[in-house]
Amino acid sequence: MQSLFRDSCGRSALVLHSTPLQSAIAGASVHMGTTERGEQNPLLASPSHDEDERQEEKEDDPVQLGLLSRTLSESKELWRVAGPSIFSRVALYSITVVTQAFAGHLGDIDLAAISIATTVIISISFGFLLGMASALETLCGQAYGAKQYRMLGIYLQRSWIVLFACSILLLPLFVFATPILKLIGQSSAVAEQTGVVAIWLIPFHLCFPFQFTLQRFLQSQLKTAVIVWVSGGSLALHMLISWLFVYKLRVGLVGTALTIDFSCITMFGWESMIALGFLAATGVRVANELGAGNAKGAKFALLVSLFSSLVVGILFCTIVIAFNKKLAMIFSSSVAIINMVNELAVLLAFTILFNSIQPVLSGAAVGSGWQALAAVVNIGSYYLIGVPLGVLFGWFLSFGITGTWAGMISGTVVQTLILALIAVKCEWEEEARKAKTRVRNEAGLIGDI
Repeated sequence: MQSLFRDSCGRSALVLHSTPLQSAIAGASVHMGTTERGEQNPLLASPSHDEDERQEEKEDDPVQLGLLSRTLSESKELWRVAGPSIFSRVALYSITVVTQAFAGHLGDIDLAAISIATTVIISISFGFLLGMASALETLCGQAYGAKQYRMLGIYLQRSWIVLFACSILLLPLFVFATPILKLIGQSSAVAEQTGVVAIWLIPFHLCFPFQFTLQRFLQSQLKTAVIVWVSGGSLALHMLISWLFVYKLRVGLVGTALTIDFSCITMFGWESMIALGFLAATGVRVANELGAGNAKGAKFALLVSLFSSLVVGILFCTIVIAFNKKLAMIFSSSVAIINMVNELAVLLAFTILFNSIQPVLSGAAVGSGWQALAAVVNIGSYYLIGVPLGVLFGWFLSFGITGTWAGMISGTVVQTLILALIAVKCEWEEEARKAKTRVRNEAGLIGDI
């Protein structure tokens, strides 16, 4: 991948032109301080850089445009990132759904093993590495907005080194899956089979550092078409291979219907991929605007993303409430399971609604570089409020799965309110100044090496 930009001396500026050694040295030597070199654009020759910046800020200032036109313009930019991001996340999630669906035709133990391996072991790896990769949404997004294109490749190579090292540290989770599951009380048969599956999922796990970082690297530059093609091709190939193994190679018999948990989690999971797509899009748009020094544009990008995601969330709430029985039939023909899904439809709808707002606010935090603050809010809301209330309602007050789910929603509500308060209180002008200074300092330091 090469950038078409050249510097003022005519040298080629490659997006990935730095060596990993240079990247690692640069990462270790980062310090504060603005250099004269950091104040210049190293890639695009511009005789009057400050004047161009003022003109761009004026053109991008939402106040200079009408409400309708600027909303449509921002929506176009938002969906340019959100659309491919939603598709790629749906495709990735669907790979595990397809795997579990085909596993249902192999037997109960096989289904349980695949489910535990994908929803527990892989989810831990997924969440940990995805959270670390979110730093690229801040760094690459702000670098692209500040037109420091050379820094994109530097950040990408650093992330490869750090995330791959972390993925190696997570390997014991896969290698020792069987004893870990037995230790926490899982049956021996399921634990043994899950351990076998976990070993074969190691290559999948080792792909995450490169997949997650490359996606954010491309999203920050609005080069999202390749993400769509790769995600769609991977899903189609996975479905074909699964079909060949189950039906043509005769590795199992037709299984039983999937359980109620899988039904509800899958419907919620597919919708969540859309909300998470808005998270990525919001992070990119806010980071781009802050990197360009456009505080008003960053705030407006957040508002448009929040409105768009909320509209989609309301649409899915309506679909779930209106067609919950038919949706349940996709996964099971059991009358008991269909009726139970119907009872949980209202809770599922509320979950979808709040999870259409919360990821957008988290995306704003990522784009602004508030990952540490957002992590404290997320962990506190989940483990200090959601989980205790879920245990209280579900077990001690005997409300069962309804009470447990209601308790978890309470945590999500608190999380959403706190993130919203942080966004409202944010000094966007100050954040824009910090973002621009950070990128220029980094660019100056790399240029000195």
